[in-house]
Amino acid sequence: MGERSGTENYSYQLLKHLLKIDKKNKYIVYTKNNLKWPRLWTQGGLALKTFTDKMDVLFVPAHTLPVIRKPGLKTVVTVHDLGSEYLPQMHQLKQRLYLSFMQKYQLKTASKIIAVSKATKEDLVKKIGIDSKKIDVVYEGFDENLFKPVACNLSPANYFLFVGTVQPRKNLTRLIQAFSRVILSDERRISLVIAGQKGWMSDEIYALPKKLGIEKRVKFLGYVMDKKLPELYSGAIALVFPSLFEGFGLPILEAQACGCPVITSNVSSMPEVAGKGVILVDPYNIDDIVKGMERSQGTGNREQLIKAGFENIKRFSWEKCAKETLRVFNEL
Repeated sequence: MGERSGTENYSYQLLKHLLKIDKKNKYIVYTKNNLKWPRLWTQGGLALKTFTDKMDVLFVPAHTLPVIRKPGLKTVVTVHDLGSEYLPQMHQLKQRLYLSFMQKYQLKTASKIIAVSKATKEDLVKKIGIDSKKIDVVYEGFDENLFKPVACNLSPANYFLFVGTVQPRKNLTRLIQAFSRVILSDERRISLVIAGQKGWMSDEIYALPKKLGIEKRVKFLGYVMDKKLPELYSGAIALVFPSLFEGFGLPILEAQACGCPVITSNVSSMPEVAGKGVILVDPYNIDDIVKGMERSQGTGNREQLIKAGFENIKRFSWEKCAKETLRVFNEL
């Protein structure tokens, strides 16, 4: 596979595990490529298929259903987050307008909605006005065969790590500023490693280390394949994930599964997903992020965070996600 986005990975893992556990139902998989509909394929090619193909349930794993579809067709849609509602200035205008229409009007026509966290369910009720009885919370999982502690060829515990798309919503500007303060009193020459592809409005983020005079201590790795991530997690002081908004926050689980302490935000879904074994910080407060990074370096704190992280990940798996999703289908 090439570079998969978060929702693409969700779709892939969910389908993979549904096919393992469901021996009763038949699945037809539609993609932009096999529908041969380059733009707005959900509203064009997929909409057309609801009339021409025999289907009992239409499941769309990422936000949007066809506005025009076969009358009476049962539909299920997964909503990953409402970031465009809470942080509109950090989303492209065309994305904002499209998602706003879909979320405020079109989601209400779905038979069922799957929310990937309780926080996302609450957002759907408060922001969009969806009936809470129509929403089922089904947590995402993580690849248990891949994400586990591994030997690290990098300098162990000598760098903080961030994993995710390089974009303003991830709060990397404040993270880099916090890191610049942490290294003022550090003699170990620690680094900040940022693993993720370039996103929208990211030029300021890439330019900031040089402005602060720490460009040699901040490493942008670009997109890192999943199979390479366990080594990065396993060797880090901590994953620092101070995002301003997340519907779920998969890097939190991946890090915990690899025995990596986690520092994350005290907002939206992150405390819910991270459980008790993390350091929670105010993502809008640079001093608080600094304190979190300093706390994570204590030996006692580190051991406690790792132990609690291993306990927390027991709540999540793609198999469990598939079973609960199948239950939603079967209850329609």
